[in-house]
Amino acid sequence: MRVVDTIAAIATAPGSGGIGVVRVSGPASSSIAEAVLGHCPSPRYAAYLTFRDEKNSLIDRGIAIYYPGPHSYTGEDVLELQAHGGPALMQILLKRCLALGARQAEPGEFTRRAYLNDKLDLAQAEAVADVINAATEAAARSAVKSLSGEFSTRIHELLQQLIDLRLYVEACLDFPEEDIDFISQGRVAEKLAHVAAGLDAVFREAKQGNLLREGLQVVLVGQPNVGKSSLMNQLAGEEVAIVTSIAGTTRDTIKNSIQINGVPLHIIDTAGLRETTDEVELHGITRTWRALENAGVALLLIDAAHGIGEMEKSILERLPQDLPKIWVHNKIDLESTSPNIIQQDGNTHIYLSAKTGDGVGLLRQCLLEIAGWQPSGEGVFMARDRHLLALNTVHEHLDVAEGLLIQPELFAEELRLAQDALNSITGEFTPDDLLGEIFSRFCIGK
Repeated sequence: MRVVDTIAAIATAPGSGGIGVVRVSGPASSSIAEAVLGHCPSPRYAAYLTFRDEKNSLIDRGIAIYYPGPHSYTGEDVLELQAHGGPALMQILLKRCLALGARQAEPGEFTRRAYLNDKLDLAQAEAVADVINAATEAAARSAVKSLSGEFSTRIHELLQQLIDLRLYVEACLDFPEEDIDFISQGRVAEKLAHVAAGLDAVFREAKQGNLLREGLQVVLVGQPNVGKSSLMNQLAGEEVAIVTSIAGTTRDTIKNSIQINGVPLHIIDTAGLRETTDEVELHGITRTWRALENAGVALLLIDAAHGIGEMEKSILERLPQDLPKIWVHNKIDLESTSPNIIQQDGNTHIYLSAKTGDGVGLLRQCLLEIAGWQPSGEGVFMARDRHLLALNTVHEHLDVAEGLLIQPELFAEELRLAQDALNSITGEFTPDDLLGEIFSRFCIGK
């Protein structure tokens, strides 16, 4: 479905800048160019021109580029006006375009039109926002790989293998031959296993990319005065939390984002857990338990001199059973103990000093391992939660299909469902409401 109206928006970030861009897309782009510039520039030629208002008064002088469709970002006629990046000037230029027949673009509408006009698939469209919002260098590189189509290429390779297998099975069902076992004759089980292996490889890389995008939420929990705030500062590399010898100093959650080897970690320092009648501290403790509900890993801090006591055991009992946990034995500088990491009763125990930083490197490495980060993660592509969910759905259908080899009709149906799930990643099969949700999270102008 092609869109027939014209949209316009400021395409550069809010605030002042050396250059600001107003982007126009749609059939009125050339007429807007003629009105603002006096004529429509030659296609794909950067022309230094005067921008004028409806009274022919000067707005600014800058660069104008006209991209006739379909050879443009959106696939439509596109006009880009590059002027000085003052907020007031950008608004004047935008209002001029709107007065000439364009309407204000909605968030993500330029990229949505590019998707609808087959300039890029849905995974690539999502990668546009991921490139813009990347919090680390590794995340940015992975998002660019997805934008360039590497993720989509891998998905299409799996799709083609599924389609080829489906074609064979469907053909055999439509034209059966007696006394021929077409399942073994066509090596169907072998081909299915090959698709499953390829799917596993894509899932591993997508999971790595999803980690770069979403990061890992790490919650520091323990009794008051065990060194949670000190450890927070060590991990952050700066004084983000107040540290005193007074128990209960931290009364609310303190959040800070860091990166380790390019992986974002969202560290949350919480109020110490203890019995108290202080109303403010009680609110902080309530927020501590709330933070743990959405945690990716919990760091259970204890004083190395005291070890795990009844209070720590009671904290452990209240934690979600499937939540990864690391016991952090802090203050080894007071015990003349060396940094160490041991596995005991299925739990990880790290001995460190949040005051001196000894052993904090062991903790950083352990957090990466729990997050599932692999050292070879530089080559991964960006992926979102919905991509992982779709890949999991494909895996489930392939598992069911493997048990239905002697029932070709049901086997073929599972392959079809697996194909639909893969198609949802690149957008060949995507509900309109999902498209609305995806593009509504983009910034305006992109």
